Amino acid sequence: MNRRPAQRLAGLDGVRGLAALFVVVHHVFLRAFPGYPVDRAPFWAAWFIYGRFAVVVFIVLSGFSLALSPARNGWRLDGARRFALRRARRILPAYWAALAFSLAVAWLVIPQPGAGVPDARSVVVNGLLVQNLVAAPAPNRAFWSMAVEAQLYILFPLLLLMVRRRGALWMVAAVTLVVAAVGVVGPHVSHLDFVVIQSPPDLAALFAVGVLGAGIVGASAARRSWPWARLALAAAAPVAGTIWWQGSVWTLDHLFWVDLMLGPAVGCLLAGLAVGRPAALLRLLDTRPLRGLGASSYSLYLIHAPIVAVVYEKVVAGRVSPGAPAFLVSLALVVPLAIAVSRVFAAVFERPFLHPHRAGVPEAVRGQSLNFPRDTPATTV
Repeated sequence: MNRRPAQRLAGLDGVRGLAALFVVVHHVFLRAFPGYPVDRAPFWAAWFIYGRFAVVVFIVLSGFSLALSPARNGWRLDGARRFALRRARRILPAYWAALAFSLAVAWLVIPQPGAGVPDARSVVVNGLLVQNLVAAPAPNRAFWSMAVEAQLYILFPLLLLMVRRRGALWMVAAVTLVVAAVGVVGPHVSHLDFVVIQSPPDLAALFAVGVLGAGIVGASAARRSWPWARLALAAAAPVAGTIWWQGSVWTLDHLFWVDLMLGPAVGCLLAGLAVGRPAALLRLLDTRPLRGLGASSYSLYLIHAPIVAVVYEKVVAGRVSPGAPAFLVSLALVVPLAIAVSRVFAAVFERPFLHPHRAGVPEAVRGQSLNFPRDTPATTV
């Protein structure tokens, strides 16, 4: 018997697109306002120093998106091997093309800021998606999260097994307990501190929160009617208050714990969007410009860092005063250029791989990706 196609969930592409755009602006910010983690920007730009928060959104959304189909079908995949092949086909062609692009820019034009010129080790380490575990000159400063994402895919079937055996809340609690233990012990153990910094285990807990949130698609009417948007605001309020009180240096030195605080807010927001609330935000996120931005958000994330480096160093630096003027001019140049290039890049290296032979593959399973884009048109999940 054929399964019914999954209902379209509006708004998720808009979330992806805005998160990817935030990362682009964050990397422009770092060039125009040097001194990280000290925030020297004016108040209207100060929040762009927290680019890591976009990664939090990506990781929670990844767990949420990938778990939607299993949540509708007894928390079961339609096969671990098929899942792995779909993920590889969705992620690797564009990633490897972006790696080649980043290496070419680093070798021929300019390397990434703060990184050495990539070498053969960089090619192997990044090509195998282990750059968060093995040190090598980075050809693209955004690639670290891609390695984490790929490794979370390996964890995903185990998380579903835990949900089936003990329940989603138990699964999140167990993962968070292990992650918190690593966060407490890691900074005091040789070699483990490197893992905590380069491959932050808190992202596993955030991924688990996303899986938990996907359960909303099979929840009771009473659970679906919860005020999810208000819960998201309530969960985010302590994070905003902490940042205001402690400042950027403390916050960025404690991202491990700040990430964990922010994760439930993102999960509640996604649950609210999944049940159609708040309607005004949903309509905004589902507008054509944001859907279009989300459609190439994976490519935008992959290729923007070399573009930022080239534009800032070759066009802006030395010609525009540092600080706000350099920030605004760089944004005016980088954002439209990066979006245009990402759309071409997606057309060549993403979309040809989005529609393999799909007989028997539920639309929900083929509908969502990582921290970034999805596999089907619009925001089908």
